[in-house]
Amino acid sequence: QVHLVESGGGMVQPGGSLRLSCAASGSMSRLNTMAWYRQAPGKQRELVARIESGGSTYVADSVKGRFTISRDNAKNTVYLQMNSLKPEDTAVYYCNVEDVWGRSLAWGQGTQVTASS
Repeated sequence: QVHLVESGGGMVQPGGSLRLSCAASGSMSRLNTMAWYRQAPGKQRELVARIESGGSTYVADSVKGRFTISRDNAKNTVYLQMNSLKPEDTAVYYCNVEDVWGRSLAWGQGTQVTASS
């Protein structure tokens, strides 16, 4: 079983930056993809960015050029550096990990990110 602990959310003014972290623990042998999703009030959860164990990344068009995903395999931790935050980035951000077959292993508890003046 995999357990995820997220940190780093908060409130910033538009244009500000935040860095989210998600540390995984437990059974790591099948862990492959680590990803960040977000869900704004009244909207569906959407994929923000994902990173494979080998380092390949995907970043959603809505955040491309502003958000960067990275991971430290030695620490089983994934990061999301968010720059130039916009009010529309306001949401609860969730960490997710998948195994090599694309099956979800665990979700984080969620961390609130708010960009507001």
